[in-house]
Amino acid sequence: MNIYKKIQLTLEKLADPIRAHDSKRFFKVTPGAYAEHEQFIGITVPVLRKVGKEFTTTPIAELQLLLESPINEERMLALFILVDQYKKTNIIEKEKIYQFYLKNTRYINNWNLVDASAHLIVGNHLLNTNKEILLTLSKSDSMWERRIAIVSTWFFIRNDQYEWTVKLSEILLNDTHDLIHKSVGWMLREMGKRDLKVLVEFLDQYATQMPRTMLRYAIEKFPESARKLYLMKR
Repeated sequence: MNIYKKIQLTLEKLADPIRAHDSKRFFKVTPGAYAEHEQFIGITVPVLRKVGKEFTTTPIAELQLLLESPINEERMLALFILVDQYKKTNIIEKEKIYQFYLKNTRYINNWNLVDASAHLIVGNHLLNTNKEILLTLSKSDSMWERRIAIVSTWFFIRNDQYEWTVKLSEILLNDTHDLIHKSVGWMLREMGKRDLKVLVEFLDQYATQMPRTMLRYAIEKFPESARKLYLMKR
């Protein structure tokens, strides 16, 4: 029995139909919604992480099968394993994992998948090198690639690099999708936690143009009086 089949059997035993039903309600799976393609079997993130530790040496070919699955938890598990492998391997293998990730962005197609992996693989890999690929991703027709671009900067933020968070936030300022508004606002907020001055400079320049959701996310940690002043600009 190959590893992929072993993983499938493991997940089948852990599946919870009630939780799966709740997941369908939590994620927008109705026709025309961002997650209409999704299937769920009802496994929590902590349990998936535990399973990932059991299969941490899964070969790329088997991870490809998991990523191509219509089941959200299988794709999430593949990403957890990839992140773990990336952390532990050498520079040559890191490059392979990074390239594999970029080639498979069409399967990293829900916000929970992007948010669990983009900064830890793409952001990590680009920290001290050329970041121009993020410009391409940020202008992609794929909303998920645009989200990958901005969430990848979370790793830069954690290392006190803010230029690319600001640059991509400017590019995505007029994005039409709510999930991009939320992710940009989230990254701006994370940036503000480490350097409030940089965030305030961005807000003072763009608050009047920012979608309200983006702005609300960005100023979430501000005192109420400051939040009200910024929201009045919208």
